[in-house]
Amino acid sequence: MFKRILIANRGEIAIRIMRACRELGIETVAVYSEADERALHVRFADRAVCIGPGPATKSYLHVPAIISAAEITAAEAIHPGYGFLSENAEFARLCKKCGVTFIGPSPEAMRAWGDKVTARSNAVRFGLPLLQGSEVLRDAKHAIEEAKRVGFPVILKASGGGGGRGMRIVRSESEVEAAFASARHEAETGFKNPDVYLEKFMERPRHIEFQVLADQHGGVWVLGERECSMQRRHQKVIEEAPSPAMTPEKRTEVAEVIRKAILETGYRSLGTLEFIMDEQGNLSFLEMNTRVQVEHPVTEAITGLDLVQLQIRAAAGEKLDLPDTRDWPLRGHAIECRVNAEDPRTFAPWPGLITEYYPPGGTGVRVDSGVYGGWRVPAHYDSLLAKLIVHAPTRAEAIERMRHALDEFIVGGIRTNIELHKRLLNDREMIDGTMTTRTIERLLAEG
Repeated sequence: MFKRILIANRGEIAIRIMRACRELGIETVAVYSEADERALHVRFADRAVCIGPGPATKSYLHVPAIISAAEITAAEAIHPGYGFLSENAEFARLCKKCGVTFIGPSPEAMRAWGDKVTARSNAVRFGLPLLQGSEVLRDAKHAIEEAKRVGFPVILKASGGGGGRGMRIVRSESEVEAAFASARHEAETGFKNPDVYLEKFMERPRHIEFQVLADQHGGVWVLGERECSMQRRHQKVIEEAPSPAMTPEKRTEVAEVIRKAILETGYRSLGTLEFIMDEQGNLSFLEMNTRVQVEHPVTEAITGLDLVQLQIRAAAGEKLDLPDTRDWPLRGHAIECRVNAEDPRTFAPWPGLITEYYPPGGTGVRVDSGVYGGWRVPAHYDSLLAKLIVHAPTRAEAIERMRHALDEFIVGGIRTNIELHKRLLNDREMIDGTMTTRTIERLLAEG
């Protein structure tokens, strides 16, 4: 096992990784920007190294600074968390070259699954259902040709990234050229890769993802699915597990195909395969995220596993001692609400001083957070403040528990989306389990 791990991230995920390391007896090294000098992840780590100014491009995305921090602290491994460099195959390659273990898949596996176009080829190869789409688009003319072939509406997507960046919905030929240019620019800015492709766009699908885990000894586990349909502008807002739309038969069927694909491509780490589901319950593969997900706690709740510890142990070369089962037993129901620092009307980020912070607690309530009262939320990074997770025997009980937890959550001095979550938890589609990726849009349109 590693003796010391550098965590190349910040906020709640950095603290989450530190807790896993602490339970494994591993020392931790935090890296931080000048804007995060007083951040909790800096205070909780065994050692901390400043890696640059506030902007992420000069700190958390600055590869030479992070590699140097690992070398001067004698860190044996780097955990990238999510976002930032977590799906950067070149960073993973440099870690290996410098003799530091990258806690995640190999650079080759990351390219095979992390690049969306290549992942589509893998889906075809292993029989995963797939939406009609294109290869990488050469130019606007090619985009128009492919859009006509697939049929409008289509959605343009960045090949080298996710999180809603580089995505543009196109409903007519006249919109293609501008959308193509905009998507390429955003992809280049966000992922240093301008490649985009297109897929058939579904108006009201559900978004469902499957959690996988693999070690270096041929062990592959599919740990159920998560429902991620409650989104706004391709950004997830509420996640839950298991999905109310999934049947045990469908879960087993999809899990077996996924397990085979992961095993045969040599993928070794945590990963998440994302799908959309149509009104008839048919799934279509979208992409794979080759990292720990923001919403991993809901899977931890229903499986009883510590996914981050398992990810670290797998990276260290351990043979994971988990049951070899095709149907991982799921217990109860879990829901996660992402609490963001943002204007509740415009959803614009709302940095500033947190004057008061009181998270909820009690049976079945978990809060993953990196903030505290008296801390100033910087303007440079994602607006996520905390993840509120509840677990209960049934979905109805989980919804009720989440309502009470949201009522207890106090954040003063800045604006948050807590009130939006309260509205969503009382929406008829959420209560009935019939939500789609357009549910929040419909709710906001109702006023």
